[in-house]
Amino acid sequence: MTRNFIILILLIASWGCPSLAQQRGMASYYSNRMHGRRMSNGDKYHRDSLTCAHAKYSLGTLLRVTNIKNGKSVVVEVTDRCSNHSRRIIDLSYAAAKELGIISQGMAMVRVEKYRRERNVPYRDDDEIDLPELDYEVTEGQKGKSKNAPYSPAWRKGKKK
Repeated sequence: MTRNFIILILLIASWGCPSLAQQRGMASYYSNRMHGRRMSNGDKYHRDSLTCAHAKYSLGTLLRVTNIKNGKSVVVEVTDRCSNHSRRIIDLSYAAAKELGIISQGMAMVRVEKYRRERNVPYRDDDEIDLPELDYEVTEGQKGKSKNAPYSPAWRKGKKK
């Protein structure tokens, strides 16, 4: 009984999270008539930017789209919505379609997955850094004042409080 319940919970969780899975399906690209029109995120479409329309991923999500036929891939940002009932899973900008090599066919079978940026750890050398010694002097203070007297800049010396 509990085993079936756990399996049911896992199925529901994986069904509600499209970002965890890869999608395979047909991709097309925007026509040149869309150039300059507003997209769902409010920006204007520019054919040379790497953007796409997707039905399920939220706006601003980065996706890696791979052309299954030739292996070329591109990272695009979701800036628009496409129809959920369409036979295509993604609509690409002209620039993204050109990088994937699907301009001549018009449509191609692609794999879509959420893009996760690699977080590089800053390089740290294991060896000790050899720093040169600094030569510095400590002054005894200003004329007639003790060593611990606060420093006053030259522009303030003439002013009286």
